[in-house]
Amino acid sequence: MTDENSNGEGMPNPEELRRIWEEMLSQGFDPEALAQVAGFDGTPESLQKLFSNIQGAFLLPTPPAEGSGVNWDAAASRAKDIAKVGSLVLEDSSRRQLTESLGIANLWLNEATGIAEVLVEPKLLSRQLWVDDALPLFKVLAEPVADRMNRTLGEAIQSQLPEELSESLKGASEIMRSAGAMMFAMQLGQALGLLSKEALTGTEIGLPIYVEQRPAFILQNLEEFINSLELGADRDQAYIYMVLRELAHTRLFKHSRWLREKVVAQIREYASGITFDTSRMEELSEDFDPQNPQELQAALESGAFLAERSPSQQLALDSIETNLALIEGWVDAVTSEAAKRLPKGDAVREAVRRRRATGGPAERTFQTLVGLELRPKRMREASALWQQLGLALGNDKRDELWDHPDLLPTADDIDHPDKYIARLKTDLGLGDAMDQALRDLLGE
Repeated sequence: MTDENSNGEGMPNPEELRRIWEEMLSQGFDPEALAQVAGFDGTPESLQKLFSNIQGAFLLPTPPAEGSGVNWDAAASRAKDIAKVGSLVLEDSSRRQLTESLGIANLWLNEATGIAEVLVEPKLLSRQLWVDDALPLFKVLAEPVADRMNRTLGEAIQSQLPEELSESLKGASEIMRSAGAMMFAMQLGQALGLLSKEALTGTEIGLPIYVEQRPAFILQNLEEFINSLELGADRDQAYIYMVLRELAHTRLFKHSRWLREKVVAQIREYASGITFDTSRMEELSEDFDPQNPQELQAALESGAFLAERSPSQQLALDSIETNLALIEGWVDAVTSEAAKRLPKGDAVREAVRRRRATGGPAERTFQTLVGLELRPKRMREASALWQQLGLALGNDKRDELWDHPDLLPTADDIDHPDKYIARLKTDLGLGDAMDQALRDLLGE
């Protein structure tokens, strides 16, 4: 005779498994009752088998021994599903305008910086192609946090188990960890999908998505942004300005080959040290319902699991923000100088600055997932420093500071540009003649 709770093969059916899991998390663990309901004999071996079946009932992957356990294919699929909604194929006129802007931008940049141009053809991306190309970078940035969070989730529920059952019921923590990994994948996929509608270029987040340094444009988004500026017949100036920015970015990262990896390594190191509010996780684990995961999803979105930063974490974050500000500030300063022939250049520059300062909902989602804001907070101050360095030392000496990470300005240098410039001039043997040339240039 077959047990009514069984599927006929000695295994409980999926609905019964879900009910068991809910009772376990809300009322505590009673192995005898579980064994009776599930048709097992109550031994540790049979209970481990039970948890394995529960995991299968919820379609949760088993996390690997090492790594985050995040299903990146699921994240990519989610992102592309969002990206394709509203995607358009633009007319050839937009492509022609971009192509014409490229030639002008390279010529003008050659006057604003001695850093050589990138000879690789720009890539024109759809929103879905941007997801494909950007995912490897976001995976590298997000994986340390996903790993720590999912492990902490598993440990949180394991801590709820009676000591005598902690080993035999370890499948419960694996299920929680798997659920967290799946939620993280879905949330990251959603953030990337929304970002695909906001990103204009391949360096949108301040870091290039391509290791080999190739300029890229999401043409539909670029067209929409330029239309929002309402420049009318002067919209071609906005195209030139945006191309100048992207080419300046790629020139810088191509010249300073160490720069991308340095910032990525800093972010990963910071992320790997992030701690989580275990009391909040334990509280959630007590009431976790696999059939109703919205609370877990909301906690992920809000950043509720992230604990307060330690002093060392804050120092690491300050260093990352300084480097991002130096990158963005240099690009802003060089682009502004190269765009001086554009009557609408300042207006476009200010629109870009506002956009860079505020970010969008997708970036805020990524911020809560990774615990890191990729928007440079001190871009204006850094841009002013690079402009002053160009006037005081000349563009070539200014750009030589990117030859090695130890040469870059510090946060204190951004705060006190006059002292920094005076120190550099002394180190370079520049004296009164340079000061007089600078005064003459400024009309003093």
